[in-house]
Amino acid sequence: MSGIRSKNTIPEMMVRKGVHARGFRFRLHVSGLPGKPDLVFPKYRAVIFIHGCFWHAHECALFKWPATRTDFWKEKIGKNRFRDLVVMDELARQGWRVLLVWECALKGKERRPIDEIVDSCAEWLLSSSTKREIRGQHATIDSAITHAKQGMPDDVLESTLRK
Repeated sequence: MSGIRSKNTIPEMMVRKGVHARGFRFRLHVSGLPGKPDLVFPKYRAVIFIHGCFWHAHECALFKWPATRTDFWKEKIGKNRFRDLVVMDELARQGWRVLLVWECALKGKERRPIDEIVDSCAEWLLSSSTKREIRGQHATIDSAITHAKQGMPDDVLESTLRK
């Protein structure tokens, strides 16, 4: 796992390049904000996270529970999901708007054209919407992000909350 990157991933670079080309300026991985968002737009009081579907247990074709060491993976990924919820709540409390771009929107059989994703990011930055998710198969959700919308399996949610 030490070889798994958390910064400057290919999906992140695709979004960064497109948003920058549209004239938006941002800061990267600001350590002073909860969750160290991938892109921070202080002018718009907005942040963008590019989430990997495996590491955040997204309910899509790119996510599948590993067949070995299932207890380890459920605990690890469950903690990631729980941390995501805490980070989203804290960012909202601090007045930040949050956009989640899921990996499945950028790669795999459900992927969308990068221009469509970047256009959606740009449109969201200029809007007053507080939270949005961009998923594969042309799905975009504007609303508060809850446990159900993030698709956290009940068993993972319950085991994480008990700890």
